[in-house]
Amino acid sequence: MSEQALNRPADSEAGMFSREYAAATTTFTAVMFLTGFAALAVVPTLPTAAEDLDGVSLFPVVAGCFVAASLLGGVMGGHWADRAGARRPLAAGMVLSVVTLLVSATSTSIWQLAAGRFVDGLAAGMVGVSVNTAIGQAYPERLRPRMLAMMSTSWIIPSLVGPPLAGLVSEWWSWRVVFYGLAVLSLLPTLALVVVLRGRSSAEEFTPSDEHPSRPPLLIAATLSLGAALGQYGVSGWDARHLLFVAVGLGLLVFFAPRLLPVGTWRAARGLPTTVLLRGLASGTYFTVEAFLPLMLITERHTAAVVVGVSFTLSAVLWAGASWVQGRLLQDVPRHRMVSIGAVIMMASTVLAAAGTLDAVPTLAAAAAMPLAAVGMGLLDPCLTVLSLSHSPAGRQGYASSAMQTNQNLGQITVMALFSAVLNTFLGLGSSELAGYGAAFGLLLVPTLLIALLAVRARKE
Repeated sequence: MSEQALNRPADSEAGMFSREYAAATTTFTAVMFLTGFAALAVVPTLPTAAEDLDGVSLFPVVAGCFVAASLLGGVMGGHWADRAGARRPLAAGMVLSVVTLLVSATSTSIWQLAAGRFVDGLAAGMVGVSVNTAIGQAYPERLRPRMLAMMSTSWIIPSLVGPPLAGLVSEWWSWRVVFYGLAVLSLLPTLALVVVLRGRSSAEEFTPSDEHPSRPPLLIAATLSLGAALGQYGVSGWDARHLLFVAVGLGLLVFFAPRLLPVGTWRAARGLPTTVLLRGLASGTYFTVEAFLPLMLITERHTAAVVVGVSFTLSAVLWAGASWVQGRLLQDVPRHRMVSIGAVIMMASTVLAAAGTLDAVPTLAAAAAMPLAAVGMGLLDPCLTVLSLSHSPAGRQGYASSAMQTNQNLGQITVMALFSAVLNTFLGLGSSELAGYGAAFGLLLVPTLLIALLAVRARKE
């Protein structure tokens, strides 16, 4: 879609499914649907695969490879999108996702499975950044919140169907069939995407910015991915060897991360730097709650697994619902204010999670903390993406999207590591498991409070 097309008078009336945008809307929705289905179906299958391959002890490596590689994939996709438009890295990421599913399906060792997850992380990083960049390049500002809400909605059916279906296939047939099946399902929309994008010249689609980095900082991104992988593996244990991995990983992250983020990100400079910072804080908080609240409920409060499963499903549905509300019913509310509202809701969820460690609080109430956090994320996450695109110079949306994804992953790694550190510190001092969880969940009040207070610095002037 050309820049001239976006500036035509008819654009002021066009909707997401008008002739102007119907092909792009349908393509992006299909891509996100299959991406969500693959992501949510694969993760529950990994423990079974690791056990079958006699690699349970190396499961942290398999789990950490994806996040680490997505850092590199996001940088690659973002720079490629800024240089040639978002469609090429989007198509390349989809093709790569099919290849990686086949690599994982044919695994004969835990290391091949880890390699498959690493390549999958590259593909996911490229696809995620490319979709957000393409929305910034192809849609006017008034349609971006709706499109981002559509992207969230595309995950509802995968969240309802993917995990249980993958579990049944793994139990009744084989975990390999899950990977093969997802490869086949992903192949058709991938071919359709390539056909749709074929024949469109870069000049017709995209006018690059006059200001480009000469080359993607791939070495920096690769080093940062290595640091993330070491950190992910290190927090799986607390002996001297694991602590060494944590120290080395943290050192690499602290030294190299600022080189991939906007100047002033960690001191909350106005505009894009603060927006990037808030994405990391929000993502880190939410996915830490998602990871540790079910663990606490099952192991310490002895909650039924079905309750936790329902909580996961509700979280996906409510995230999509809240995203739809902000894009349709609250689209006139300033985006930075929506970020603050979402942060306050997430703050309430962390209080509820901390309270859930008390015997007097029903486990159902504690389980509600995760869906409540999802409501907050559904409100603030699309708004942060819209703000990042509005702060981006023309032709540099790929850089902004890459920085957002980079700090999203860094936020997850950092907040989870801090949570684990607090939990293990309390346990080391002789406290009960529940007291440790309570203190760790209390720690999550800090990032949510920072989001609420700093959101004004991300507003569009």
